[in-house]
Amino acid sequence: MAPNRTLRLILGDQLNYKHSWFATVDQSVTYVLMEIRSETDYVTHHVQKVAAIFAAMRSFATWLEKRGHRVVYLTLDDDRNQQSFADNIQRLLKSETCDRFEYLCPDEYRVDRHLAELAKSLPVPTAVVDTEHFLTGRYEVRDFFTGKKQYLMESFYREMRRKHDILMEGDKPVGGKWNYDVENRNRYDGKVPVPTPKTFRNDVSDIVAMLEKAGVSTFGEIDLKKLIWPVNRQQAMAVLRHFVEHCLPYFGRYQDSMTTESWSLFHSRLSFALNTKMLSPLEVIERAGQAWQDNTQRIDLAQIEGFVRQILGWREYMRGIYWAAMPEYASRNYFDHSADLPEYYWTGETNMNCMRHAIGQSLEYAYAHHIQRLMVTGNFALLAGVDPDRVDAWYLGVYIDAFEWVEITNTRGMSQYADGGVVGSKPYVSSANYMHKMSDYCKSCYYDRKVKHGERACPFNSLYWDFYDRNRDKLGNNPRIAQMYRVWDKMSESEQAAIRTQASEYRKRLNDL
Repeated sequence: MAPNRTLRLILGDQLNYKHSWFATVDQSVTYVLMEIRSETDYVTHHVQKVAAIFAAMRSFATWLEKRGHRVVYLTLDDDRNQQSFADNIQRLLKSETCDRFEYLCPDEYRVDRHLAELAKSLPVPTAVVDTEHFLTGRYEVRDFFTGKKQYLMESFYREMRRKHDILMEGDKPVGGKWNYDVENRNRYDGKVPVPTPKTFRNDVSDIVAMLEKAGVSTFGEIDLKKLIWPVNRQQAMAVLRHFVEHCLPYFGRYQDSMTTESWSLFHSRLSFALNTKMLSPLEVIERAGQAWQDNTQRIDLAQIEGFVRQILGWREYMRGIYWAAMPEYASRNYFDHSADLPEYYWTGETNMNCMRHAIGQSLEYAYAHHIQRLMVTGNFALLAGVDPDRVDAWYLGVYIDAFEWVEITNTRGMSQYADGGVVGSKPYVSSANYMHKMSDYCKSCYYDRKVKHGERACPFNSLYWDFYDRNRDKLGNNPRIAQMYRVWDKMSESEQAAIRTQASEYRKRLNDL
């Protein structure tokens, strides 16, 4: 009688080198990784994102084979590739003579439903296994807030600190405070040199040629022989070491800053390695925490706390919101916005210097840090009334680290307030004042940051006040923005009318700004 054989599926964002699956070599197990059109085509992706994921998958498959595991790898142009998980799995169960199918729990609702339905339809036993990556279960955030009126990240974050004993002294936070955010909002002043980012020279010319031959639609820029992103665990660890040594001492202080002088500042740029699971959140936190303990003279508490909050708090929290609210969350549109996404989101060709720089950087590197995403491109889309479906598709496609579980809650929730306040307690919008405070964008801009209406008035100004005015029925009772309405109400009727007229004109010709 033939021995039992198992087929195990590994997705492109499940490259966990430390997973227990791979600890023991078992010749009765075949692992399969596949490059398929259903994953390249559900939105239009930045070419660096597709190339990096495929390169990382191929590197992971090679690593598995070198350890002695049986691996089937289907490239996008493989004649055997049926271009869907279901069709490929059904064929491989027969060709590999497998009588069992297992897969790692997907992080995206769309893929989760697809594989769950596939598992039901197969004539063999199936099992779904945890990815052994996150620090919380899928529904831990939902359960934590059961019976509470509102989800508050801060309370969840504090519980995570206690649960995992991170930056704690007994039951109290190290230093006596949970949050040092007030110390981490400095504009970059040039006093500290920005470190050269750790990048790589990964040759992905064969992958890009394959994509072009197959007719896969992508956008953005790429150097075919110098893909800068890590595509294996060794490279991911090198980025982590570089961050801890060169960036962490100033990370928190300048984490909200924006400048034309640097595309990465002191940010870790670990999100791609984390979201593909080449690194685990716990090892990243522990490595940073150890560096802080070893050198508290160089790395102060505010820097390490700000970083820990992003990984232990925000990242886990957003994933929990995703699984608590999907699939209904993906259709929320609190303000009923319906405008098209302006064309310069795809080209960077706009007179608004902040937008030109943030979008241009995104097209060049498939990367922008969280404030550029939230307070520049996201802020403008919200003020302009862009359909959140279109905003979602752009963010999901343009960024190297964008997978729906983390993208949609940040975009449709935090950035666009399309969820009506599930993620954020107020819309994150601003006029040119914030841009000037936190960046050097305004000093070389075509528009005048000080002017609300008239010739060369900064679009952010009139759109900002008009946003509050036209959404007063939804926002007027929000105590966090009551001050803004008081300022608006003190303006003369003629000033309000001029602002409304300017905003209306700008919204009519968004593509020309």
